[in-house]
Amino acid sequence: MSLPQPASQPDPRARMGAFAFALAGILFVIYEAAAPRTDQTTLEGAESWTSVGWSVAHLAAIVGLILIPLGYGALRGHLEGTRNEKTAFMAATIGYIGSALTISYYGAEVYGLKAIGQRAVEDGDASLTEVGNAFRYDPTAMSVFAIGLALVAVAAVLAAVAVWRSGTLNRWSAVPLAALLVTMLPQYFLPQAGRIAWGAMVTVAALWLAAEMWKAGTKTPAKELANA
Repeated sequence: MSLPQPASQPDPRARMGAFAFALAGILFVIYEAAAPRTDQTTLEGAESWTSVGWSVAHLAAIVGLILIPLGYGALRGHLEGTRNEKTAFMAATIGYIGSALTISYYGAEVYGLKAIGQRAVEDGDASLTEVGNAFRYDPTAMSVFAIGLALVAVAAVLAAVAVWRSGTLNRWSAVPLAALLVTMLPQYFLPQAGRIAWGAMVTVAALWLAAEMWKAGTKTPAKELANA
């Protein structure tokens, strides 16, 4: 006589991933919408570096970049024991590295530019903005930033591949977010309205993936499906 099998329990890792993706998506649109966009070679531009909006925007980007690879890590946990676990693991690992490199640049923008902006406003000297632009456009800083964003893009594509093959998530649900993160570098050259639109699309894409992760958390774990 066979014993009844215990019912599948909700997967908390998928739900953690849902929370990470949802919050990250919201933070990305805050980043694009909250930062003042003025001519940053003027005193008005220097003053914008000292504003609450500037700090909130860049801190939102920093936290968002931390949450995205955490979401990939939750995806790896959800896919544990399946052939797609390795792909999700690579997405999380590369995502962590890419976010760390990118965040190093954002940190300079939050703290360094604020100090320079305060001094420029106090002295009434717009030429001090040249100091800020000197380290923002330093070849080393720009290279680290570009490499970080490239790794963020690679991680997003790998995560989309893992989701596509998962069998527990809508296969298209990670594609829009991956496509948008691939374009994260060129979107910096858009006008403010374009950047806000990009941020809003990231929000929608991240919320879709979050919803799929949440639903997956209430279903049979991927490992059990793979062994069925």
